[in-house]
Amino acid sequence: MERLTSFSNDPFDKPPCRGCSSYLAEPYIKCAECGPPPFLLCLQCFTIGFEYKKHQSDHTYEIVTSNFPVLDPTWTAQEEMALLEAVMDCGFGNWQDVANQMNTKTKEECEKHYMKHFINNPLFASTLLNLKQAEENQHSDTAIPFYSAEDPPRPTFDSLLSRDMAGYMPARADFIEEFDNYAEWDLRDIDFVEDDSELLHALKIAVVDIYHSRLKERQRRKKIIRDHGLINLRKFQILERRYPKEVQDLYETMRRFARILGPTEHDKFIESHALEFELRREIKRLQEYRTAGITNFCSARTYDRLKKTREEECLKRTMLSEVLQYIQDSSACQQWLSRQADIDSGLSPTMPVTSNSGRRSAPPLNLTGLPGTEKLNEKEKELCQVVRLVPGAYLEYKAALVNECQKQGGLRLAQARALIKIDVNKTRKIYDFLIREGYISKA
Repeated sequence: MERLTSFSNDPFDKPPCRGCSSYLAEPYIKCAECGPPPFLLCLQCFTIGFEYKKHQSDHTYEIVTSNFPVLDPTWTAQEEMALLEAVMDCGFGNWQDVANQMNTKTKEECEKHYMKHFINNPLFASTLLNLKQAEENQHSDTAIPFYSAEDPPRPTFDSLLSRDMAGYMPARADFIEEFDNYAEWDLRDIDFVEDDSELLHALKIAVVDIYHSRLKERQRRKKIIRDHGLINLRKFQILERRYPKEVQDLYETMRRFARILGPTEHDKFIESHALEFELRREIKRLQEYRTAGITNFCSARTYDRLKKTREEECLKRTMLSEVLQYIQDSSACQQWLSRQADIDSGLSPTMPVTSNSGRRSAPPLNLTGLPGTEKLNEKEKELCQVVRLVPGAYLEYKAALVNECQKQGGLRLAQARALIKIDVNKTRKIYDFLIREGYISKA
């Protein structure tokens, strides 16, 4: 079909015969061994064995013709091309003009043939569909889908979220306080005038150069923050928790070198060390198998199952020793049973077991009638009873610790002890209780 479409119906558009120089009419002969340009002969010159320069009569040849059916037995390829050219010239639907231009088919024949083979042909439809799907698949990997942007967060100044984001304002894509925030102050009094001496002019230029270097450092730090995604610190910390503890420590140590490497190279470096840690742990496990005399993985599975059973038995013996330790103290035994019930149900133990053996401890505080008791929940009441702390004082200590934690973004035990001037053991119990219940967080 490609060869056929390169020829026009107009005989004057075709090259002349190399033998008689007459305009070629189909069919004609094309020499397969001469060219370019192609060596073309009419049938009359071909039959007499015309030869010219390098062309010999015994060369291989091709018969060029469009007088053969393609889509319909009654339509030749030349008529198919003439139909398509007429539709392009006269427009779709002007079948009378199309038929007049073709001169070989009627209006009805042109319309029926075109609608059947070029419009409603399922072969062409499926081909076009496949081409469209192939184009979509080609661009599916490179196309970026469009999603409407959400409203960026606008944390209030000096809030916990604002401190976590280092004062970054997503709505403005800038920081509240820049690095080297007062760099512009050195330029506020500089003014270039014509009567400046050469020395003064050079000094002013030096100050401007220093200011440019400080701006470059500011942009460099912004680029590091943007490339490594350090704005959302909490999200960054969540990603770090994917790794084992040893890799997390390495991640924390190597973070200062992230500015030297790119984000991809730095992540590859950390991932390689995480893989190394996994390989070392697997090698250690295999060495343990070898030390135990295990030579196949079936025995290794049995060994792991027996090892787990042995560890559970060891844990039970430890629990039994704890029971024997607290069996003489009814209060401590009851606390231990409650603690074990919490552990078995999947909850974290609320209070450590305190034994009265060895020295006599004070009884729990009776909160009946004390002001502020109605503001406490059950766990807070239990804390006040064990620590022997009146509800009013506990509420004051709690409010002070919560406010300080919100200001600082976290609270350490030393800061809590500096705020609460009471017994350090009581402060520790209050601090641990507030962290466990989610009122405050560690710095």
